[in-house]
Amino acid sequence: MKEEEAQPATHRASAAIVLAALCALALCATQASARGRKGPRPSPPPAQAAAAAAGVPRPEHPRPDFVRADWQTLNGRWEFEFDDAERGLPERWYAPGSRRFTKTINVPFAFQTALSGIGDTAFHDVVWYRRSLDVPEAFRRRGRRVILHFGAVDYEATVWVNGERAGTHRGGNVGFELDVTDLLKPAGNEVVVRAYDPSTDRTLPRGKQFWEPKSEGIWYTRTTGIWQPVWMESVDPAHVRRLRVTPDVDNSQVSIEAILSRPAPGTRLRTTVALAGKVRAQSEVTCTNARPFAVHKLAEQRLWSPWEPTLYDLTVELVTAEGRVLDRVESYFGQRKVSTHGGRVYLNNSPYYLRLVLDQGYWPESLLTPPTDEAMQFDIRTAKAMGFNGARKHQKVEDPRWLYWADKLGYFVWGEMANAQDYSDEYVARFTDEWQQIVARDYNHPSLIVWVPINESWGVPEIFTNRQQQEHAKTMYHLLRSLDPTRLVIDNDGWEHTDETDLFALHDYARTGEELAAKYKILETEPARVPRNGRDALAEGFRYNGSPFVLTEFGGIAYRVGGQRAQNEWGYSGIEPTREAMLKRLEGLVKAVVSNSAWAGFCYTQLTDVEQEINGLLTYDRKPKADPAEFKRIFEQR
Repeated sequence: MKEEEAQPATHRASAAIVLAALCALALCATQASARGRKGPRPSPPPAQAAAAAAGVPRPEHPRPDFVRADWQTLNGRWEFEFDDAERGLPERWYAPGSRRFTKTINVPFAFQTALSGIGDTAFHDVVWYRRSLDVPEAFRRRGRRVILHFGAVDYEATVWVNGERAGTHRGGNVGFELDVTDLLKPAGNEVVVRAYDPSTDRTLPRGKQFWEPKSEGIWYTRTTGIWQPVWMESVDPAHVRRLRVTPDVDNSQVSIEAILSRPAPGTRLRTTVALAGKVRAQSEVTCTNARPFAVHKLAEQRLWSPWEPTLYDLTVELVTAEGRVLDRVESYFGQRKVSTHGGRVYLNNSPYYLRLVLDQGYWPESLLTPPTDEAMQFDIRTAKAMGFNGARKHQKVEDPRWLYWADKLGYFVWGEMANAQDYSDEYVARFTDEWQQIVARDYNHPSLIVWVPINESWGVPEIFTNRQQQEHAKTMYHLLRSLDPTRLVIDNDGWEHTDETDLFALHDYARTGEELAAKYKILETEPARVPRNGRDALAEGFRYNGSPFVLTEFGGIAYRVGGQRAQNEWGYSGIEPTREAMLKRLEGLVKAVVSNSAWAGFCYTQLTDVEQEINGLLTYDRKPKADPAEFKRIFEQR
């Protein structure tokens, strides 16, 4: 069944409209407000306007789903130092007045990148950052607290403020926050960060970051230290730490849970839902504990989908009995339901065919860090213009602002963890802890529809026969399901599945469509007989559980656009000599998938080239390898 059967005809964009949008990509990406409203956008705080004018990178709010008025970016120039001899701790580099660092770095870009201003790709497992910090007077009024936020630091971070240890965090894929109020002076503060990232530790959740000195094949240059934005904000001691917004499409309602910094007896949680500038629902509930909860009925409910990505505005306020607002957070949500039935994926209770693209989320000048807000929009708009309705973010936990644009532009996302390579008890502890942080941070994004904890048995290399590793995969499925019942979960994407998975995701890089069609035709009549592709589709002792089949990696057609062949250039099944040969092979492969009724969708490898890997539909610097209209025609065939 075609995805268009679940989509009103009035929302089917013509190829001409889509291509016109693609041509205007670089111009239409404006500085967006931190929220999804369609009305007038508020002016940025003066500090942010000044930062943007001064050329500070990524000056926009890092979390459009959780915005307060009193915030300030800390991106830009920091002092920086390598510490290969690990002298920093014994020599107290964190102490005020200690040695000056010899380099400067442009945060939030890792030192391996060109945009950092350093561009050193050698192993440096310990690095240090320092910057001075003046706290705005408004941040300190009425006993308010100052919170320091780090979007992500790979891998272990320790933070000092004015020589005093403020806190630590382990996990390179999600952020953390520290209340630094009691360590601050009115002016002349000093923030120091030490990051430790063991480059060759194969039990580390590292994704595509290679543990060898030079990138090779499908493995890319490492990212160490701060690689997402840094900012601070001012809050009341009693404030909202996190929101958990759960849509209920079947009952036309939404549940809003606020996780407070501490119990706040005598206060009320006021929640306001608006759409197109009009208030649609509002309520106040008494805060009897630290997790007040509100439910709103939504009259004439508007649903979120890739063709109509409707976002409701949400304002959450913590109010005293006298009516004084202690905290106000601006957010948004989408009414979206994803489920499976009869071998198909359903969106909002209608069957929907998945046409995804594998997206590594790397950029030539900045690696894992999106270089600009416009760059994030460009990738999503371009993928949609080429016929895709979503992306499998491969081995990367993506920047929250990228997820915001997926929400706003209407683009499905499969959220995937960066995997380790080897199994150990330390790996399990690292992995499960970070997954819980990921779900807590990204729970509210309507574009996210699938969680993928493990890819191709990475981190569990003996899962086929090893009961312990099988149980780990099943545990990750149940952990994610226990944290988030609103999304689908895949136990082990690609092969060696257990019987605990919501989608039966398979990988196959067959060279031709004829080969692919012949191999998987049996799924239409005997789905339990899943073909083997290098590795068995099921781990030993498990049977197919009836979940929908999705071909989540295929194609990977390598084609070089201009220039000479690089020494370490790499692609699946050889490199096509011409654009015509690339397109012919691509059309045959896609036709083989879409003509087989057993598949509920596909994910093509991949959106862009990355370093030496040239399997992209775009070059590494985002130039299409063929007319996007031609790609769209091929990927939307049915």
